[in-house]
Amino acid sequence: MMPFLVSAPIKLLIKIGQKIKDEADKEYFDISAIQQKLIQLQMLYELEEISEEAYKEKEQELLLRYEVAKQRELDEWEKLAEEEDKE
Repeated sequence: MMPFLVSAPIKLLIKIGQKIKDEADKEYFDISAIQQKLIQLQMLYELEEISEEAYKEKEQELLLRYEVAKQRELDEWEKLAEEEDKE
């Protein structure tokens, strides 16, 4: 009984942490959100509200996130296809 009383809160905390991480990853790697941010960034640059250096730095970050998001999406589709083939 005692081990359960100790381990249950820890397991719950781990599950909550994993859920928070999953939600944060989903938002961080949302392809449409990244595309929108790239458009906004381009507009800021064209309106000369940010420097070229700041533009290039942020653009590189967003493009890397986009690349990772697309790869994650591709991996998910491949996983689904494999599961479908097994059936």
